[in-house]
Amino acid sequence: MTKAERAAYVAETLERLYPETPIPLDHTDSYTLLIAVLLSAQCTDERVNQVTPALFEKANTPREMVKLSVEEIQEFIRPCGLSPQKSKAIFGLSQILIDKHDSIVPASFEDLEALPGVGHKTASVVMSQAFGVPAFPVDTHIHRLAQRWKLTNGKNVVQTEKDLKRAFPEESWNQLHLRFIFYGREHCSARGCDGTVCGICSHLYPDRKRAVKTKK
Repeated sequence: MTKAERAAYVAETLERLYPETPIPLDHTDSYTLLIAVLLSAQCTDERVNQVTPALFEKANTPREMVKLSVEEIQEFIRPCGLSPQKSKAIFGLSQILIDKHDSIVPASFEDLEALPGVGHKTASVVMSQAFGVPAFPVDTHIHRLAQRWKLTNGKNVVQTEKDLKRAFPEESWNQLHLRFIFYGREHCSARGCDGTVCGICSHLYPDRKRAVKTKK
């Protein structure tokens, strides 16, 4: 099976399993999505969704957020981990949105990645899910699956993103990256599958005997 054939099978299977692709992080607009994605770094979406209702009830706009101190923000988000850094980033980016963007989240990779605490992956999620711009954010689930299915050589997430964008049509990226995540959590997790167990792995590589070691 060629790489193109593998990619086509993966896309067809994931579309069948996940015809709907709801965003896992609860939010009401681009700003609350940005904050939720920032909080999800090294934290589960489930935990983020437990934390954000109280925070957003208190402050769900940049102007409301900067009325809180960094320490107050930290108390809301402490269960997410890395709360000292994340609270400073949330306060800082909110102030920048007020000063430079009229309190509006910019629909630009360059402007988003210039914000504190916002890297390429976070910017990609916001661009794809808030603004509909084609992007393929790569998290640990996607990186692992792309390697197991030999859609990338797996040197790093940057290379994985480039390889996946080449493997799939641009119009499918925004839904497909969510489908990868759903499948990785439910069927091909780090512990639940080693590259030989789940339905897609076993179909693509029926003769595979050894576990696939994921490169970081």
